[in-house]
Amino acid sequence: MTAAGTARASGSERTTLDKAAYENFPVAPFFLPRAWRTDLMAVYGFARLVDDIGDGDLAPGGADARLLGVPPEQTEDRLVLLDAFEADLRRVFDATPRHPLLRRLQPTVRRAGLTPEPFLGLIAANRQDQLVKRYETYDDLRAYCELSANPVGRLVLAVTGTSTPERVRLSDAVCTALQIVEHLQDVSEDLGRDRIYLPAEDMKRFHVQEPDIGMPTAGASVRALVAFEAERAQNLLNEGTPLVGSVHGRLRLLLAGFVAGGKAAIHAIRAAEYDVLPGPPKSGKLRLLREAGMTLRGEG
Repeated sequence: MTAAGTARASGSERTTLDKAAYENFPVAPFFLPRAWRTDLMAVYGFARLVDDIGDGDLAPGGADARLLGVPPEQTEDRLVLLDAFEADLRRVFDATPRHPLLRRLQPTVRRAGLTPEPFLGLIAANRQDQLVKRYETYDDLRAYCELSANPVGRLVLAVTGTSTPERVRLSDAVCTALQIVEHLQDVSEDLGRDRIYLPAEDMKRFHVQEPDIGMPTAGASVRALVAFEAERAQNLLNEGTPLVGSVHGRLRLLLAGFVAGGKAAIHAIRAAEYDVLPGPPKSGKLRLLREAGMTLRGEG
């Protein structure tokens, strides 16, 4: 990938960027200006790759580790990989990064005047995932989302030149909600990684123990817990929805898509009667379009 982002993506780079198609929300839809699409995909590439490092989901073969200069004997050490990734991120701001996805990010950083802080927050969230496997309270989980999700919304506002303190506040509510919804969809997958993002105090309240969320299907207590957390996410989405009406044009469509993706995912969880254990309940495109239309009209 050239610094200008005009060359064809490499295999490793393309594999990471292709994951955009499977997100709950549109990453860089066709109706946006080309410059915005380029910048949003560059930000997505960073966010997706750091998550893949933290989850141990890098493409086989160790290409990413080699690009980051990690010795072969340490390619399975996620903390070492994250340290190397952070070092390469810092090169975005003062040198030439090694990884093509970070070289792709460099023009975006310069055009939009982005700072390291939101990117460092995403790296810190993935470091936390290696060390913290359970969250005692909802406030603890919200603090994690401040690192793992909210920087993405802040970067979208910065890239589009629309960041204000009030929009950041509303964006944070939307992004935290989207993160909680993703956690609800991925309860079984996260448990397979020895992670539980359901607050322990809530599990206790609903008489749910860890073996209960390891079952093939959810019992009544687990369903009640998931319903409770889904309602919290819905309330956060409702709180943040005025963000959509605060902007205009194609950015309004994009932000409506983010909110609609979260609302459609919650609808799918409800339609599954809150049984998320067999796998992530998924919403269809028609539901997403309906939610987007309602969001744009200020309904729901």
